[in-house]
Amino acid sequence: MSKLKTIGMVSLGCPKALVDSEHILTRLRAEGYVISPSYEGADLVVVNTCGFIDAAVAESLDAIGEALKENGKVIVTGCLGARSDVVLEAHPQVLAVTGPHAAAEVMDAVHLHLPRPHDPFDSLIPPQGVRLTPKHYAYLKISEGCNHRCAFCIIPSLRGDLVSRPVGEVLQEAENLVKAGVKELLVISQDTSAYGVDVKYRSGFWGGRPVRTRMTELARHLGELGVWVRLHYVYPYPHVDEVIPLMAEGKILPYLDVPLQHASPRVLKAMKRPGDIDGTLARIRRWREVCPDLTIRSTFIAGFPGETEEDFELLLDFLREAKLDRVGCFAYSPVEGAAANALPGAVAEEVKEERVARLMALQEEISAAKLESRIGRTLTVLVDEVDDDGAVARSAADAPEIDGLVYLNEADGLKAGDFVEAEITDSDEHDLWARRLP
Repeated sequence: MSKLKTIGMVSLGCPKALVDSEHILTRLRAEGYVISPSYEGADLVVVNTCGFIDAAVAESLDAIGEALKENGKVIVTGCLGARSDVVLEAHPQVLAVTGPHAAAEVMDAVHLHLPRPHDPFDSLIPPQGVRLTPKHYAYLKISEGCNHRCAFCIIPSLRGDLVSRPVGEVLQEAENLVKAGVKELLVISQDTSAYGVDVKYRSGFWGGRPVRTRMTELARHLGELGVWVRLHYVYPYPHVDEVIPLMAEGKILPYLDVPLQHASPRVLKAMKRPGDIDGTLARIRRWREVCPDLTIRSTFIAGFPGETEEDFELLLDFLREAKLDRVGCFAYSPVEGAAANALPGAVAEEVKEERVARLMALQEEISAAKLESRIGRTLTVLVDEVDDDGAVARSAADAPEIDGLVYLNEADGLKAGDFVEAEITDSDEHDLWARRLP
């Protein structure tokens, strides 16, 4: 019997890249390749890279270099792979370079350098495929690419324009995941609100029923699966208003991840982003009227070229007014190929960092007050980890990896993936502590 052919995988970047890695691993396992947990045990290594900002490019190049040093045979894929000249200049000895969402091209490269085994073990592949997340939650990618041309972003040049997955295919994948024990589906894309725009919202089929390729209809049907459904990367288009009632009715989680980026109309115009901040505030108020428990997460950029102190104060004023629940802030980082690189008025690094610190200090005050108001409430939480000290869980307001946690005082009989009723007893700026209810 011939030696099993073994492949290692290094996955970097965002959840969308993670899903790409899962698709590659699923195809590798379906063809009989064994997945190695280490460089030493692998016949070759696939590195799925990120190339969004300079720090991510450096991290990806370092990871490729480490894989070459430890193993020697490396195939590169992912967003940085779209800039093959950058990869090959740094590491000319890699076996192949492909771009993002390129599972077929990766498999071609694998076949060339490590021909597929003679007896593929298709029966070993579960319907939900191979995943890199814990068993109780999974990312559900509904589209690739983006039609926006934000000045700070190069995603369209890396991943192309919007391409929506067939709605029946998405819903079938979701159903397979739920049957496999997934308790939370995290819907992701570059622009979730735009789902179906490229195909003019045409109807597909799932379970013998026609379903429009559109965010509202997708969310409604996902809500029928009996698990938590969380929407990420939702641009505030008018039809986003349609999913808020679904949240109020408990069909999907009352959670919106809306990347607003700034609140100064002048900066937003330079970013090539929507600039009607008063309208955004009005919509947030309406959303909360319909769904009082709505959690809104957003991300902002401080120190964008040309940002003045007055612009930044407008952003702080917006946060004081909007009182968003979860906020991330990043110092502007120039990205090779981004239109913003040509803008005048570069902001000094120390000013960028000072503004990030001020924004996050303000947000900590807002978050601390919001979380303190939950003390005494009973919440349903989803257990992520169990140890001798208790359990680490999340509420409907907490996405994995990026939001807060709920610490339970005891975990007898609990396991990851369990839903638990808990009374909130304490809080800080980010997290909650709770007493498990009988």
